Amino acid sequence: MAQPNKKGPTKTVDIFCSSCKAQLFKYRKGGKGALVKCFKERISQDFTKTPCICPSCERAFARPALIRGAPAYKMIGGKVTFK
Repeated sequence: MAQPNKKGPTKTVDIFCSSCKAQLFKYRKGGKGALVKCFKERISQDFTKTPCICPSCERAFARPALIRGAPAYKMIGGKVTFK
């Protein structure tokens, strides 16, 4: 399987917790679709203290996974929003 593009897109989106609206990441997202996964190498700023746990409300918003051989976070449906 092919590796994801390391440099990735230049457009960044802000990812927020859907319950408490705390900012979680600044992420270089490509495309117009829903946020299903976040490759760790595309995260430009990480505001979490513990991986996959919201720093404000302490709820899990993702699960760590290996996607196409690269470490990533698989988002749990409805737990995050992005702008």
